[in-house]
This record gives sequence, C-alpha cells and structure tokens, in this order.
Amino acid sequence: MYLYKLEAVIGDRTVTLIVMGDSDRDVLENAEVHIEKHFVGKQDVREIVLLEKRRAVKGAAYVIE
Repeated sequence: MYLYKLEAVIGDRTVTLIVMGDSDRDVLENAEVHIEKHFVGKQDVREIVLLEKRRAVKGAAYVIE
C-alpha cells in the first residue's frame, strides 16, 4: 500500500488530496470518486496530478500548507 499526494484542478480552484491505494490507476480513479462525494455531485475535474508517492508505513505522513 502507498500514500499518494495528488492535486486536482476543479473548475477555477485547486485542491490537494491524500489517497491510499495499491496502484496509481486505482488511486486516480478513487480520487475522482472522493471529489464527487466531497463536493456533492459531478465536478468539472480538469486534471489530477500525482505529486508524491510514499509507502504506507507507521509514521508516514504529508504536511499540507
């Protein structure tokens, strides 16, 4: 398992997502599902960019400003 730090451009704003998964493909698909859940409904997702990938082990984390 890995922790993925993603950045998504939705309309005119940019959001950061942290998603855990086994593969890049699954994580990108799950990211879109989480965006739709968070913002309620279909969103204008222009792009999703993979910024970082880390093995999901005890103590693994990201700091988001």
